[in-house]
Amino acid sequence: MQRRHLLRAAAAAGLLAASVAATAQGGYPSKTITMVVPFPPGGTLDVVARQLAQKLGEQMGQTVVVDNRPGGAGTIGAVAVKNAPADGHTLLFSASTLTTTPMTLKSAPYDVVKDFAPVALVAKAPLAVAINKNLPISDVKSLVSYAKANPGKLSFAIGSTASAGHLSTELLRRASGIEYLIVPYKGSAPAYQDLIGGQIDGFIDPILGSSSYAKAGQLKVVAVTSKERVPSLPNVPTVGETVPGYEFYSWYGLWAPAKLPADIAQKLNAEVNKALNGEMRDKLQQQGVLVTPGSINDFVSFQRDDMARAAKIIAEGRIRAE
Repeated sequence: MQRRHLLRAAAAAGLLAASVAATAQGGYPSKTITMVVPFPPGGTLDVVARQLAQKLGEQMGQTVVVDNRPGGAGTIGAVAVKNAPADGHTLLFSASTLTTTPMTLKSAPYDVVKDFAPVALVAKAPLAVAINKNLPISDVKSLVSYAKANPGKLSFAIGSTASAGHLSTELLRRASGIEYLIVPYKGSAPAYQDLIGGQIDGFIDPILGSSSYAKAGQLKVVAVTSKERVPSLPNVPTVGETVPGYEFYSWYGLWAPAKLPADIAQKLNAEVNKALNGEMRDKLQQQGVLVTPGSINDFVSFQRDDMARAAKIIAEGRIRAE
């Protein structure tokens, strides 16, 4: 009996070793991949995630499912991935809030650099400056003039604290020398409803979020925050055309738990780049999202530089989580 037990244990150990070796030799993925999105369905982040999940599934021969885990300004989903096995079968697809939210908290539930392995920078999303349709504002110049003529009367929404929309709104306020009230919302959807209804006056959010409302004539998009005009909105000027040097984006990346094996990280990075260089590029560009294929090192450098810039805005604006 003891000999039989030892043989079974040895066989199990052999199977485990074979499994690990197979992964190292390219057997990944060996089961369904879960891509956690730490915000509710329907936003720009979720739209991009689902397109990427579909393409990765087709390319890698395994199902990639999107698992929305909202709450805690994105921290709940992030912590779930942080605590998952580092085998490449649980990934985090998040926005730049992953890096900025901890900067606003007294006690952050994760450390971006220590707890996550960067896999790929997927896309940059220029933001749209959307204004209530009934205001006498048609561009950034008239926005600045109106704000200066009506000090303290304008109000701008933010979808979540320390989001790209929040930081770009704070940056616009200081760069243009105007004042307005910043009103926090729990997500973009209620902010758009109040903007359309006239309860607030402006909202800076990724272009995809405002496009359907703008096409329906429910609000006005008076500028975009990218360095150059966006191909899908060629007649909409950039903020920088009026406020020199102004440029801001939301951005989306793919991460895994720390200690992800290097071969799996490289495989995922290559698969993401393959997806971004295909039909996904044109589809997202039509939606006002710019894809950004590149290496893992490119992503690491981008994240480091963006975090430094964001930390400066958060410190100067004294932005803290509610």
